[in-house]
Amino acid sequence: MPVKWVLHWQPNAGTTVNTQILNEVSQCVESMNGVKEGRWKATLTYYKPMLKEQSAAAEFPRDFLGISLPEQANKYYFIIRGQRIVCEADSTIQAIMEKLQSYKSRVALYFEGFQYQLGDFQLRVGKVVPMHAENLRGIVMEVEYLPISSLEKSHQTMEEFLDIWQDAVSKRSLPGHFMHAEPNFGEYGLGDVYTSHHTAVQYATVMAQVIATAQAVQGVRN
Repeated sequence: MPVKWVLHWQPNAGTTVNTQILNEVSQCVESMNGVKEGRWKATLTYYKPMLKEQSAAAEFPRDFLGISLPEQANKYYFIIRGQRIVCEADSTIQAIMEKLQSYKSRVALYFEGFQYQLGDFQLRVGKVVPMHAENLRGIVMEVEYLPISSLEKSHQTMEEFLDIWQDAVSKRSLPGHFMHAEPNFGEYGLGDVYTSHHTAVQYATVMAQVIATAQAVQGVRN
């Protein structure tokens, strides 16, 4: 499976994300001769346990996430960031969880946007929005280097591409930049050969960053 980096938009202090930035970023890909290939969508859900007694809450992980990825439509990925656990299940697990009433959705978020081909790279640029709402929570970008599946061997090429990309974005004088915070995959028991587990862990990490940024902005406003 090709190596992928998941980045998020980090707004400058005192600014927030908006659709204008998303449009500018998409135009930036097209100005680099990126060929639009269609839409993409992923879903991330934060779960909470269905407790009969609240006193048992401490026994359950707080940061329990599930994610569905477009490239693995028949799979579902669970991440517990606190214990550094990631696992794969059949997508029917969601219906099973609902029937068992063991966990329920606390908040669900969509990642949706457009996919582009740019030489040996595939880019996905999209917005982060809550389910049943339109308010923008963040902007994410996937950078996939199609020829290589080794994290180590692809690292320099990915860094070089990111430098070119950041330079192109900076010329538009937008109030922020894309950030890549690579998780320690070894803590999750993941190796050098890239898998969908790596993608799931990256999305969990990105969402932690997006939420922290939103809370910081909210704190400044208050």
